[in-house]
This record gives sequence, structure tokens and C-alpha cells, in this order.
Amino acid sequence: MLGKSTTGWLPISIIMTDDHHQTNEPIEQKVAAERDEGFVVFHIGLRINAFWKVHRWLPVFLLAPRMIRELVLDSESSLLGSRTVVGPGIRNVGFIQYWDSFEALRDYARDSDRLHFPAWENYYEDGTKEDAAVGIWHETFVVDPDGYETVYNNMPPHGLAASDGTEIVPASDRRNTAAGRLGHTDGTDSPL
Repeated sequence: MLGKSTTGWLPISIIMTDDHHQTNEPIEQKVAAERDEGFVVFHIGLRINAFWKVHRWLPVFLLAPRMIRELVLDSESSLLGSRTVVGPGIRNVGFIQYWDSFEALRDYARDSDRLHFPAWENYYEDGTKEDAAVGIWHETFVVDPDGYETVYNNMPPHGLAASDGTEIVPASDRRNTAAGRLGHTDGTDSPL
């Protein structure tokens, strides 16, 4: 089950409730995140291009945290984790999300009973799309279980490591180097 950490009303990070994923305390060693299954990394955000057109960007800005909350509260959503990113500058707000699959992400995006689909339709129908006051973007990466590597040194669970279904393991032996974590070497190559 997902849980969230917030600063004010804007979710800054969404972390898992498993004991090793809910801490903000650093894990005082070099660790890596491992998953047995593939996953999707989804980056989505908005850019405020015209601050004075509040009627265009504010509804989008306020809806995004509600969508995240909707997903977090639904244990069947297939959202593994989400993190809010601000910047560069104050015009850009986005989310880095981890999903079980592209199909689960797509199903959520097109579900008319959820917050996203009506907002998506409204964006195209109310003129916001044609008005450059707010920009919307996303990037989707489908990741095979052997097609990524991670390392965290003296960090609390972060990114993929803070996502549901991810095991945090010592980054030693084969996992000592990026090439080793990707399976290209046995990890005895120099990490520097």
C-alpha cells in the first residue's frame, strides 16, 4: 500500500509503507534497487508560460496533486511510486512516476471514471490547448528488468528504491559498479 509525505498541500514525495521504504533516514551504506519485473518510468509535468493567465494554468496545477492522491488511495492503481519535481525555475512542476506497466498507465489515463480523462478532454475542448499560457508534457520509458541500474549512497529510499515491489540490496560484489549492476561485468571493474 502507498503512503505519502507532504509539505503543505503539494505532495513532494510518495513513498511505500513497507518498513524499509517509509524512512527519511539515510541508509548508511551503498545500496541498489532491484526488481524482478519490468516497470515504466513516467515523467509528466506542466510549464507556466504566462503567469498572468491564471485561469488557464491554475486548474491544471491544482488538479495534478488530486490525481496523484486518487492513485495513491487506490491499492489497485498499479502506481508504484511518485515524486514531485519543481524546476528549473518556478514555472516548471512535474512528477516522476513508477508504474507496473504501460498498459496500467494507459488504462488510468483513459478511464472516464477517474480524474485524468475528463481533465484531458477539457484541456482540448476549453481552448487551453490552443492558448500557450500553460505547456503540458510527458515522457514514457518502458524498462526491462535487466535494463537499468541504480545506486544510492547514504540516502533514504529514493526514486525506484522507494517504489512498491522494489528490494533494496547492498551495492557490493557484482553490484559494486554500474557495469556490474547492468550485468556487463562481475563488479570487479573500478567504480571510479
